Amino acid sequence: MAKIGVILSGCGVFDGTEIHEAILTMLALERSGADVFYYAPDAPQMHVVDHSTGTPSGEQRNILAESARISRGNIKPLSEADAQTLDAVIVPGGFGAAKNLCTFAVAGASMEVRLDVARLLESMFAQKKPLGFICIAPVIAAKLFSGAGVVVTVGAAGQPSEAIEAMGAVHIVKTAGEIHVDEANRIVSTPAYMVGQSMSEIAVGIDLLVAEVLKRA
Repeated sequence: MAKIGVILSGCGVFDGTEIHEAILTMLALERSGADVFYYAPDAPQMHVVDHSTGTPSGEQRNILAESARISRGNIKPLSEADAQTLDAVIVPGGFGAAKNLCTFAVAGASMEVRLDVARLLESMFAQKKPLGFICIAPVIAAKLFSGAGVVVTVGAAGQPSEAIEAMGAVHIVKTAGEIHVDEANRIVSTPAYMVGQSMSEIAVGIDLLVAEVLKRA
């Protein structure tokens, strides 16, 4: 039974993990029989957005506490994740990936990745264990692994893809129902809601991503 880590970044598309993407990932992993472990940084969110208006609410919330809403409380601080005990890691998207796991939302190609995120992903990469990145999350792979010539997709050409290439990585145009597999680096990515318009559409790409990650785990 493969042991798969899933990194969450809050709860809600505008300030945390994109919930549909997370649930579809969780469902695909459960159906595959994988043993899944959920992690999130134990730190404040960049900000909290009222999802009924799309505007910041002025509240302050914790990334780990909010992510626990998605995982039904089954979650640990990211600082406790150990690459030695995991066979693969998947990172769903949502603005939380760009705001809470890294600074892409405000810094673009000059972004920095949280140290606890980088520590786990770089350790997995060094051990040649597969990584999956969904939606906007591939920018994290571009930042961390551009020196290895990483190739990822966030869907269509545009500002995010331009930032990926500015960081030294390669971007491939794909649809929501497609994935890109960087065989050399064992990294799989899919655009999901970066270009997708429905949950059924992004489910195709996420199912493919999970299958390819598990194949390599």
